[in-house]
Amino acid sequence: MQNIGLIIAGGSGARMHQNIPKQFLNVYDKPVIIYTLEAFQRHPNIDGIVVVCIEGWEKILDAYCKQFNISKLENIVTGGQNGQDSIRNGVYDIASRHSNDDLILIHDAIRPMVSEEIISDCIRVASANGNAISVVPCTAAMLKTNDGKSSSFQVPRDNLKTTQTPQCASVGTLVDAHKEALSKGITASVATCTMFIELGKTLYFSLGSEKNIKLTTTEDLDIFKALLNSKRSEWLK
Repeated sequence: MQNIGLIIAGGSGARMHQNIPKQFLNVYDKPVIIYTLEAFQRHPNIDGIVVVCIEGWEKILDAYCKQFNISKLENIVTGGQNGQDSIRNGVYDIASRHSNDDLILIHDAIRPMVSEEIISDCIRVASANGNAISVVPCTAAMLKTNDGKSSSFQVPRDNLKTTQTPQCASVGTLVDAHKEALSKGITASVATCTMFIELGKTLYFSLGSEKNIKLTTTEDLDIFKALLNSKRSEWLK
């Protein structure tokens, strides 16, 4: 059985207020997406990598992968109209080369701090249970609002989890789920876990981390740089 990283890099990153997609922003002379790809490249149990790329950036990404020696890269696939479309494009591409029992780890290109431990636990849980969703405990006070301006109702956080990526299932499971979603008119689910929930599936939790941040805003980029600098300091000891 093989484990394939499916890196989703189809977004434009409007909230970052940059001229280029956020996954291609340079941080210390390296694009964000390369940090992410290197995490999967280094992992001993990842056998291949497929990237779903925003249209028009495929050749640039291919050049970066060659420059930074991402030798596990199998293919670069063009993204779709939304996240569900893009993931489906990648899943179908992987299914054209791999067996139904192989695992796909779907991961955001803009989560570059994913650790070896998180990837390993995702594979472990999915192998044992059929799927795995990286999560962290919800530590904030949660309020429900109807108008976006005020609240008079709290949501108990004890049973809440915040989802991250990677999110993992077998090739066969993902192909079948995407086909079922289309047949039921589910076309704009924001993530694999939400699509599975809409299909009535039970999800199993794997390890996440507060450091496994998603780079959505310029503030997130500052945090990423700080985390990188922290790791550099550790290397000097």
